Amino acid sequence: MAGALLGAALEQLAALVAFDTRNPPRRIDGGGLLGYARAQLEAAGCRCELVDLGEGCVYLLALRGDPRILFNVHIDTVPADPGWLGDPLQLVVAGERAIGLGACDIKGALAGMLAALPGTRGPVALLLSSDEEAGSSRCVRAFIERHQFAEVVVAEPTRCRAVLEHRGIGTATAVFSGLGGHASASRALADSAVHEAIRWAGLALEHSSASEAAGEGLRLNIGAFEGGQKANMIAANATLRFGVRPPPGLAPQDALARLFALATDPGRVNFVPGFLAPPLPAADASQLAAARGRAGELATRLGVQPGAAVDFWTEAALFSAAGATALVFGPGDIAQAHAAGEWVALAELAAAADVYRRIWS
Repeated sequence: MAGALLGAALEQLAALVAFDTRNPPRRIDGGGLLGYARAQLEAAGCRCELVDLGEGCVYLLALRGDPRILFNVHIDTVPADPGWLGDPLQLVVAGERAIGLGACDIKGALAGMLAALPGTRGPVALLLSSDEEAGSSRCVRAFIERHQFAEVVVAEPTRCRAVLEHRGIGTATAVFSGLGGHASASRALADSAVHEAIRWAGLALEHSSASEAAGEGLRLNIGAFEGGQKANMIAANATLRFGVRPPPGLAPQDALARLFALATDPGRVNFVPGFLAPPLPAADASQLAAARGRAGELATRLGVQPGAAVDFWTEAALFSAAGATALVFGPGDIAQAHAAGEWVALAELAAAADVYRRIWS
């Protein structure tokens, strides 16, 4: 039976990989992969609801019976890395690997689900979303406004371990102002917007290093720097774009506020927060232990082994912030995600399919 289940999962994965769901360009609608999945879900006794939010943000909810646990998997992928040697939309099985765009992140999980469903009769709640790779999470946010589940399992590559916690995300833009003029003036040291940006960046990096040494780790990354025009001109403006990845117990807006407070002259900088998403679990420090305990109990009931905390972010945090007990589980290793020659191990594909079948039987 295990071999047959793996064979069915590979057939499903080949079909799923062949659907072009790259995001961008976000050309995803209710047909294509979602139409393919819907037909099979309805054949397995699920009633389906499709919601199109526009701009490639579409979600499909499949329900059977009266389920308590929601399973969520995103169907979009990143664009193909330029290093791909073959067709990224054609699944190739080589040795113990299934290779294809999205095979690891995270079509392998959906393939296991679709392979596991036939012949099962238990309650099912499955949410397919199409915009996780867009970085806005419109599908999940809109879904949460309309539906509520006490427990949620979000599919991401965890090597078939239950991930109970991960870091959050906070991004921001800092716009520094200066007083332009000729660079020969001694006031250039103080008045240059570029110099002011560098002074703040140095303090921010020192603070982040101290946080890392203390075992917390804000994971500050300054991703882009623009400013000034020429070496002989005092820069009148400069812009930094940066982000943090705070651990559970520290809200991203609070982590950013620590960095904002390091400005030596607050009147010369405007900090604009960007994308904010909580850690998993989305709880303050006093409630972390209880939240971890509930997620651990869920993993035990599902029969999956807990794994270590991870540094990458998932939409499980949004479900947690909405009050659900959430964990992350799926086949594949994040090290293979978004890379040329992306692959998922056959053993993990089979193991995930077996877990889904056992839960829904």
